[in-house]
Amino acid sequence: MTSAPLAARLDIPSGPLFFPVTAYGPDGSVDLDTYRAHVRRGVDAGAAAVFACCGTGEFHALTPEEFDACVRAAVEAAEGRVPVVAGAGYGTALAVRYARLAEAAGADGLLAMPPYLVVAGQEGLLRHYREIAAATSLPVVVYQRDNAVFTPETVVGLARTDGIIGLKDGLGDLDLMQRVISAVRSEAPGDFLYFNGLPTAEQTQLAYRALGVTLYSSAVFCFAPEIALAFHQALRSGDDSVVEKLLDGFYRPFVELRAQGRGYAVALVKAGVRLRGLDVGEVRPPLHEPTEDHVKQLAEVIERGYALLEEAK
Repeated sequence: MTSAPLAARLDIPSGPLFFPVTAYGPDGSVDLDTYRAHVRRGVDAGAAAVFACCGTGEFHALTPEEFDACVRAAVEAAEGRVPVVAGAGYGTALAVRYARLAEAAGADGLLAMPPYLVVAGQEGLLRHYREIAAATSLPVVVYQRDNAVFTPETVVGLARTDGIIGLKDGLGDLDLMQRVISAVRSEAPGDFLYFNGLPTAEQTQLAYRALGVTLYSSAVFCFAPEIALAFHQALRSGDDSVVEKLLDGFYRPFVELRAQGRGYAVALVKAGVRLRGLDVGEVRPPLHEPTEDHVKQLAEVIERGYALLEEAK
């Protein structure tokens, strides 16, 4: 256990950033025992941080009470070995409420997701995230995606805001990211963090690494931690042979399968966790389960990924 600031703990991670799925029981209610087991397995497997109740964790589907219980369970399961970052979102008032719930539950930081529904201007977005940051003592990572896309000038404003420590990019516009990084480096120099937050981020991490973005989320870590960890280690050590084998033989087929259904960025991951022996239940509406054939294909992709690990030894 360490008391180092969150930014320092995330800056050079020892392993992938783990975004656990939220477990539901047969009646559809949150299954905290299974959720703790899922989080604990991830930490034991080498996760550098736990991002609880975020996109992969179906933040959108949780009540405030369920969110509070899950964040507390994640903190308990992590046992202080790695930081726990919790999601926060919706409109400003609700985002502030979730932020305060996360702080009370023992989280180490927040991932601030896009505001609900509205497409706001840059001034309004900046005010929204500044109010979230001011609501608690928790450091905040802002998630760029969908209706929350920032100009370089706005990110400079975020970087100058007390409590905001980084930007997670789920948009994938590398030209914009390069301009953002350059603007912050020039106008708000410091230790601002950048994350690749695209679905199955490993598929694009070589490109992000060229921009200097070394942090990325790993949904694959939920169901195939050994593959995600091997990729992470190969990327850090410059073992391009292993990186390319996993990209060609595992990640590309997985991404192509993920593209077969809307919401599969979550639903397919959850199916993968079940295939690997932990019954975390189904996704909640409006997401839907993968087809039987897609689950079968997923099992084959996972099997091929582990075979590639054996070949690389």
